Formats: sequence, structure tokens, C-alpha cells
Amino acid sequence: MSDESALLREPWIDFGRQREAGKFGIWVFLASETLFFGALLLTYTACRIEHPDAFAAAGRETNVWYGTINTAVLLTSSLTMAVAAQAAEEAARLRRLVLACLIITAMLGLAFIVIKGFEYKEDIDKHLVPGAGFALPQPGAQLFYGFYWLVTGVHAIHLSIGIGLVSRLIWVLYRRELPAKDNPEIEVTALYWHLVDIVWIFLYPLIYLPGRAS
Repeated sequence: MSDESALLREPWIDFGRQREAGKFGIWVFLASETLFFGALLLTYTACRIEHPDAFAAAGRETNVWYGTINTAVLLTSSLTMAVAAQAAEEAARLRRLVLACLIITAMLGLAFIVIKGFEYKEDIDKHLVPGAGFALPQPGAQLFYGFYWLVTGVHAIHLSIGIGLVSRLIWVLYRRELPAKDNPEIEVTALYWHLVDIVWIFLYPLIYLPGRAS
């Protein structure tokens, strides 16, 4: 059985058309995700314009070290994911490289989640959860942290889904259930992973840098 035959799924009878349809589908999905996160970022920007001092004070309470380390972790994972996707297009003999890069990518994703968990614990200990007992006096500060918990939580969920997708690829490639070369699932997963990373690149300055420029 050829590699393309192993990758062909019903109702498709042509691998090229199946691949193009899959790419079109993921781009539509990524566009919808971009609109979703874009709406959140626009809402944040409007609120920040309305409460500049409160957002600056709240931003200074975030742990920039956690945020910076996690940014480096995600950028590195984006590199390893890109190497995996490129190697999958080059040759079947690079299967081990694809597997190694996918494993590193998943581990970096898990590292991000663990670091974020430590950061969340610190935020809870500092009473930076909106509601009764919130630590900061400015009304707009609760708005900032409402945004913080919402967008970082949604981002963490998306990243967890990405880790699951990468882990599935590792499993099927390790068991040789699917070939690595020209595997559209690797390409689609890579596109999703890069979107999650790009979203974080936008979130990082909005969350961790307000109030620190002066």
C-alpha cells in the first residue's frame, strides 16, 4: 500500500483533493478563531483606553518573568513544530526527526501549562481574582484581571487541544499506523499550533507590559 493510499479517507478517492479540502477547512477554522481572539483584543483595547491608570496598575502586578519564560517556551515549540512539518514533506527517512520534533513540541506545550499553573496559583495567593476580596482598589483593575483570566484560560484550553493533537500524531506515527511523509494531519496540526503561538505573542505585551514602560 502506498503512503497516499494509507492517508486516503472516505469519501475521497483522490489524495490531492482530500489534502486541498483539509487545508481549506483548517484555514476557515483558523479564520474563525482569529475573529474570536480579535474581538477579545479589541474589547481589551477599548477598556484600556477607558481605564488607562487602572490597567497600568494591574499590569504591574502580573509576573513578567512567568510570561517571558512562557513566551520563549512557545516560540521554541513553534520552531520544533515547523521543523516537524518541513521534515514530513521532505522524505520518509526523516520519520524519526518528525517524531522527535513532535515529542519536543508536546513537552514544551506541557511545560507552558505547568508554568501557567504556577502563575495562576501566585495570582490566587495575591487575591488577583475579580470578586470579593480583590487586592487592587481601582475599579478598572478588576476589568483587567477579568480579561486576564478569560483570555489566558481560553488560550490554555486551545493549547491543551493542540497538545492532544500532537500527542495523537506521535502515537500513530510511532505505531506506524500512518506514514510521516506528506501527512496532511501534520500540516493541519502545525497550522493550528502556530495560531495558538501567534495569539500568545499578541497577548504577552497586552498582559505583562502595561505600566512597565515608564
